[in-house]
Amino acid sequence: MIHDQRHSAWDEIHVSTDSARGSNQSGLRAHNERLVLTLIRRMGPLAKAEIARLTGLSAQTVSVIMRALEADGLLKKGAPIRGKIGQPSIPMDLSPDGAYFLGLKIGRGSLELVLTNFLGDVIGRVRNALRFPSPDDVVQFANAAITELTGQLLPKQQARVAGLGIALPFRLWDWPAMLSVETSNMEGWRDCDIAAEIAQSWNFPVYMRNDASAACGAELVFGDQNKPEDFLYLYVGFFVGGGLVLDNTLYSGRTGNAAALGSMPIGGLGAGMQQLVDVASLAVLEKSLIEHGLPAKLIWGGPTDWAIPDAILDIWLTNAATGLASAIVSSSCLIDFECVVIDGWMPADVRAELTARTARMLDQTQVAGIEVPDMREGTIGSDARCLGAASLPLSDRFLVNRNAILKG
Repeated sequence: MIHDQRHSAWDEIHVSTDSARGSNQSGLRAHNERLVLTLIRRMGPLAKAEIARLTGLSAQTVSVIMRALEADGLLKKGAPIRGKIGQPSIPMDLSPDGAYFLGLKIGRGSLELVLTNFLGDVIGRVRNALRFPSPDDVVQFANAAITELTGQLLPKQQARVAGLGIALPFRLWDWPAMLSVETSNMEGWRDCDIAAEIAQSWNFPVYMRNDASAACGAELVFGDQNKPEDFLYLYVGFFVGGGLVLDNTLYSGRTGNAAALGSMPIGGLGAGMQQLVDVASLAVLEKSLIEHGLPAKLIWGGPTDWAIPDAILDIWLTNAATGLASAIVSSSCLIDFECVVIDGWMPADVRAELTARTARMLDQTQVAGIEVPDMREGTIGSDARCLGAASLPLSDRFLVNRNAILKG
């Protein structure tokens, strides 16, 4: 079953299933092995001497670890680097075939499954659009897509599939109105254990996380590694959501729903109250397109190139930036984070404009007693939720907390 717990570091909600793996893939890596893998993932190819210096481990210990990781197929040798004195230095890098991960995104209007290699490169993808997701639809799609994607791997590669991560909006049953569906259509999610249902068909562990927190996790694992220790993350999809990083750790809270910024009130209380989701979600932009007689596929046809009329997009950008700025100010009153990262299902130029407008709105907002955080664009983009899902088994089985990386 799924264990509901308070999360720290790279802990996830997950379902473990009995696995007929070889000894090299069946269990969690020893701490020092995970430390080395995390360090190389963050910094790139490193020689043994550099790893020993950075971690404080002895040269002999590092040699033993590197040999074991290379024998397991997780590391590979790079080209020797010759210096003036002594033997050449041989950097070690992650092996793309070291392990494979599956990431399932459950969206309000689509399902998507990706297969990634050990580097986080997407090597296979299956996507299905639908009016709204039902648990039965998701299980059927997931099992068929997993079969299709893993079937493209060689048998020895299939043995290295280390798990499936699921990114989905929590409390789906709370949003039937914005999905334009009957409440009864979403009630099936209230008592559904979707991870456990999918896990019944497979012999690898299955993990689950709120979709926006998962997207934030993708930024941590696969994104720009030059990040501050504390930051707020916003992902703009059909609904807007958030993630929170404190001390280099993704904080998901008691129920896994921390930083649920879409639910944050940004207007007056009572009948006139608005939430961030009411102004900064793509659902609002979709509604505007439909009201102007334009098809929703102008958004959902793809995240790289929108042909949306400037006048419609400009209004949405202004309202979304205003709402985001309000939510950021409120969040800053509670947590003194260093920066805010904005990403989403949108072209890079739209993301840049949304980030810039939000920054300008923050500059114009005078709130005594707080320091306004810096604004940054996300570095993952539309794949953040899928890659965040795939990062769950990767993180649980092969990585350590970023705070544990550098000891020297």
